[in-house]
Amino acid sequence: MACPHLDAIPLSPPTPAQSVYREDCTQCFDSIDNPQGLDVCLQCFNGGCPRAHSELHKATTSHPLALNIRRTRKRVVKDEPPAKMTKLAIAAETDADRYDITTAVKCNECLVELDKTNPKLAPLVDGILKANTFSRQEEVKAWEQELTSCEHILLLQQHESRKIQSDLGHCSMCDLKENLWLCLECGNLGCGRAQFGGVGGNSHGLAHATASNHAVAVKLGSISPEGTADVYCYQCDEERVDDDLAAHLAHWGIILSDRVKTEKSLTEMQIEQNLRWEFSMTTEDGKELKPLFGPGLTGLKNLGNSCYLASILQCLFDMPAFEARYNIPEAELPTVPDPAQDLETQLRKMADGLLSGRYSKPDSDVIASESSPEIPHQKGLAPSMLKHLIGRGHAEFSTMRQQDASELYQHLVKLITRSPHSAPLKDPTSAFRFVLEQRLQCLSCKKVRYSSTEQDSIFLDVPIEKLPAAEGEGDQYKPVTFKQCLDNFTAQEVVELTCASCGSKDGFTKRSLFKTFPEQLVVTVRKMTVENWVPRKVDVPVIVGDEPFELDPYFSTGLQPSEEALPEEEAATPAFIPNEAALNEMLTMGFPRNRCEKALHATGNSGAMPAMEWLFEHMEDPDIDAPLVAAPAATGGNVTADPEKIEMLGSMGFGAPQARKALKETGGDIERAVEWLFSHPDDQGDFDDGPSPKEKKEVVPAGSANLPANFRLRSIVCHKGTSIHTGHYVAFIRKQLGDAPKWVLFNDEKVVEAGDVEEMKKTAYVYFFNRVN
Repeated sequence: MACPHLDAIPLSPPTPAQSVYREDCTQCFDSIDNPQGLDVCLQCFNGGCPRAHSELHKATTSHPLALNIRRTRKRVVKDEPPAKMTKLAIAAETDADRYDITTAVKCNECLVELDKTNPKLAPLVDGILKANTFSRQEEVKAWEQELTSCEHILLLQQHESRKIQSDLGHCSMCDLKENLWLCLECGNLGCGRAQFGGVGGNSHGLAHATASNHAVAVKLGSISPEGTADVYCYQCDEERVDDDLAAHLAHWGIILSDRVKTEKSLTEMQIEQNLRWEFSMTTEDGKELKPLFGPGLTGLKNLGNSCYLASILQCLFDMPAFEARYNIPEAELPTVPDPAQDLETQLRKMADGLLSGRYSKPDSDVIASESSPEIPHQKGLAPSMLKHLIGRGHAEFSTMRQQDASELYQHLVKLITRSPHSAPLKDPTSAFRFVLEQRLQCLSCKKVRYSSTEQDSIFLDVPIEKLPAAEGEGDQYKPVTFKQCLDNFTAQEVVELTCASCGSKDGFTKRSLFKTFPEQLVVTVRKMTVENWVPRKVDVPVIVGDEPFELDPYFSTGLQPSEEALPEEEAATPAFIPNEAALNEMLTMGFPRNRCEKALHATGNSGAMPAMEWLFEHMEDPDIDAPLVAAPAATGGNVTADPEKIEMLGSMGFGAPQARKALKETGGDIERAVEWLFSHPDDQGDFDDGPSPKEKKEVVPAGSANLPANFRLRSIVCHKGTSIHTGHYVAFIRKQLGDAPKWVLFNDEKVVEAGDVEEMKKTAYVYFFNRVN
């Protein structure tokens, strides 16, 4: 039977700007590797599984024509071990080398197969098969850093030329002869930072840059005859590109064509570090850990520096609230033009993929190690669509660089909270929310003031005490208990404030306690120290038992009959209280306190890094050392933003909701509002001026104040590396395996029964606790 749709429907190959979903279904993780293959729509290039979603796509869009793509693995016997992964080898092996591809064009309305050699179909089929896919674009970004030049390179003024004896040279401040960085401005040789790739170094290159204010240096061992090299700008604190590198090196007698690359570049060291399994996959006696398969035991592929995403997703979708909200196969999927761009669809796709068990099967192509080919792991799911969606428009999560898993959790919670949740479905992030209450008491008149903030996690600073070095071992730190960290977090402290009630300048005591408790408590522990002016994460073991523990001692009882509250109009709230962790971090790096507070104030108290960036940009301001004069912080809907100021910010390119929120947060100060906007680029803003008194509804506090409040550790995200933005993340989750709960390690696509939990405790970063009352 002839198909009338082929002649009636206009068809054209995909353009470079169009997304072609030809690897997996946009609504589930069925892929071209499934026996039925994948149907790619010939009109909009959506990918749909023949099992369910290809028919759904046809019904909702009236697009009947599809290209079915089916892929089967070639069996190739290799006599030699695989080549070591390098930056240039990413695309060395093509799909044609690894797979056999079978294609067929069909009409899902007429239920007939069409001739794919038809002149109208042949170029279309060829275009779909050759088009870039999501995963290919992500893979390229994963290994290629987009480096640019900077003003310090473009305006570089070199000192009087001379020939550098680089082959025989050593650091100008020590005897190191490797990891040498040449200052392009004056020709000084200094050793690099020790933390890069484990290579030795005493940071004398950085010391020279700091003392001389010379910004740009090149790593001698990385210079190649092709003109590539590691160029670093210390003032930008970024790797850069020098388009005039040959001329700048020739100034110091270094000829590119004569150079031989002798050391790994920064990118190569990062690749090698991220490819290395940082967490042991063997037992103490050397046996491979037992792979696990089944519902809730599905791994996620590493897309290139995406382990931070995989670990957080595994922990979130293990939570009952997330399973109840998104693992609903009986409910219809949203009817949207592009399922890949719909957050609800992608979260339900992820829940089905991780929890159904349909994709958790052994794959003989994925083995535990070369020495144990008989132990297969699963292939794992590629979360490309969800990663692209949640990172869209975000300065960091849209890149393929390693990110902070805790920051990703906060970002995901914000996105999901803003998403619609139609009854009877509930917002799953509400299970994380609770109220923290702060108590201020004047040391003189003893009057008190209580204030509350709603939160979805807490940050605990870990006490760091270095143990005496043992011969042949790295740095060791004294273990601390989780209770010690909580005690420090809730401890009373004295703050310097003037009481508006009695006028005393003796200060206030301040303490924060829980006013309510969440169903799931999320805790991030900070284990940072500063070495050579560089913040570095250290592995301090935090001891958390497997048994439930109570948080009742940390419960706030609120205003007591014996206490006298400060009148609202006289409330001794400080004009500005700097983020203490960020302030301390900046103080330890040598910045004056007044400058630190001013920078934190200008950047909305959003952390040390934005504040330091602001500080470097305003170092030359004539009033940089003037005392901070800050108006009381404006809060929420009790302040109306000036329409003229909103219009003024609008002329700078900011939307009205963002401008309105920035003005409210900064007390109507235009300059501070601009700083706030640049510090909060992903904030969606305030879409109205607040409800009228008649429209205001009674707000129910988040969490529960019922006691007892007992919590048990359910899952953790662990991290290895000297910075939360590098290294490797994995998740450990307590699962019911058989008759007993056991810890399961999720290391990207590898899912195994965990071995030694001591490693888990040492590297834990984000904890997920479950209330067990």
